[in-house]
Amino acid sequence: MKKMFSALLAPLLLLTGCGAGGEGYRQITQQEAKERMDAGGVLVLDVREQDEYDGGHIPGAVLLPLGTIDETSAADTIGEKDAEVLVYCRSGNRSKQAAAKLAELGYTNVYEFGGIMTWPYEVTTE
Repeated sequence: MKKMFSALLAPLLLLTGCGAGGEGYRQITQQEAKERMDAGGVLVLDVREQDEYDGGHIPGAVLLPLGTIDETSAADTIGEKDAEVLVYCRSGNRSKQAAAKLAELGYTNVYEFGGIMTWPYEVTTE
């Protein structure tokens, strides 16, 4: 009976997005985010406002302010629904909201890694 219960429970947990509390995205550390960036093939999404972005952002990050995220802006910025997207903001609050919004829109490979205030790696204004 235990084996049967475990066999039924495992796929159910995978379908509910475990690892993110059911929000549909995954939270990772900044170190994990940096490793993914260094490996390539990811979109780094800054969800702050333009003036914050201009003041300093992660190199290669694309700006998509939280308040502008909808089906059209996400499709224009991200493209494929299975693209790997790493989301950050200033402190981690807006990035969680943005990651949840992207998951609601059907994006399946979204990772939230907090805010630039604690980012220990390179930042640029270019």
